Amino acid sequence: MWRRPRGARRARALVALTLLASALAACGGDEDTGRPTLDWYNFPDDSGALQKAADRCTEASGGRYRISYRKLPRGADGQRQQLVRRLAAEDTSMDILGLDVTWVAEFAEARWIREWTGETGRRATEGTLRVPLQTATWKDGLYAVPYNTNTQLLWYRKDLVPTPPETWSEMLDMARDLARRGKPHHVEIQGAQYEGLTVWFNTLVNSAGGAVLDPGATGPSLGPPAVRAATIMRDLADSPAADPSLPNQMEDQNRLAMESGVAAFELNYPFVYPSMKANNPELFEHFRWAPYPRVDADRPARPTVGGNHLAVSAHSRHPGLAFEAALCLRDRENQLTAALEGGLPPTLRALYDEPAFRKAYPFSEEVLAALESGSVRPLTPAYQNVSIVISHTLSPPSAIQPERAVDTIGEQIDEALRSEGVIP
Repeated sequence: MWRRPRGARRARALVALTLLASALAACGGDEDTGRPTLDWYNFPDDSGALQKAADRCTEASGGRYRISYRKLPRGADGQRQQLVRRLAAEDTSMDILGLDVTWVAEFAEARWIREWTGETGRRATEGTLRVPLQTATWKDGLYAVPYNTNTQLLWYRKDLVPTPPETWSEMLDMARDLARRGKPHHVEIQGAQYEGLTVWFNTLVNSAGGAVLDPGATGPSLGPPAVRAATIMRDLADSPAADPSLPNQMEDQNRLAMESGVAAFELNYPFVYPSMKANNPELFEHFRWAPYPRVDADRPARPTVGGNHLAVSAHSRHPGLAFEAALCLRDRENQLTAALEGGLPPTLRALYDEPAFRKAYPFSEEVLAALESGSVRPLTPAYQNVSIVISHTLSPPSAIQPERAVDTIGEQIDEALRSEGVIP
């Protein structure tokens, strides 16, 4: 049998050791000088706002630590997968973690992140909007500090619709009327089989006075509000308001359709405003915003809140410094920069009165109102499975049979909640 020469094996071993030593040195940062490096893992930010925050807080530490901004994969699934694998392996090189709002319960239940208590907990909650703060909690404990948030508004063309609709029923009637007159009439919304479809359903259920899970997150709630929500989704899909690409549309496809001039309405996040201004200045003159449509005229809409949180890894070698650094990263100055340069609405209530923010976000009052009355995604460690159940059952929206779909969702959510362990 052929064998690799002993010298070749020794050379490969030396190369491997050299590479390992280089990797460990990179993780160690300034350890030899007495200044620890805190590794901050977060989504990739093209605006530069996150790197500026890391640099500012490094300088503000007075030499006690340095923050190294480590970019996670661009997609949310890839981000979560990398974090889960490394945390499960008790990787001590991770200090501050950027978490999607849907991951907090899962990571807290797995004991991968530390609870915010005492003075750090007080500072994390002080001045923070209540609903975004809800998404950072699990079993009455705070496990992250809200870094930014997001919510949807109704965007519409004022040249087609002088007065925006207040309810879903009004909006569909307006779309039908525009279609009869040969005008652009589509309602752009996320209809593809992914998280956006779950968010649409969750928003409608909460706006109808219901919830996907019971208060203890031990079982499905659903009921008549969920049937009402599924009916609205089906009614839109079966009406002239539906874009022919609805079953494949996500946020960016909605944005592009609105910019192309084929739509009258769009349910989407504030990033569409600067995009319309840059890509279609002529249509931008007629581009307006309004509160998310209500399900019932006498009940406020409760759009689902999104965003990103900062958590401290349970395996960090410098947890005290990591808590301090996380609070610095989400302070007033850094949140304002993230809002103005990165398009990420802040979680600190006071910033909504900041002149620079109000100028950049002329719709800031509507965003704030939506955040203050908004709803959260179901808080459960099994959220990934719950979301998949919902989006799979409701896709495509035109095929929804409301009562049957809600029964199916309820049965499958119950199974998802009874499963054990962390989702792979």
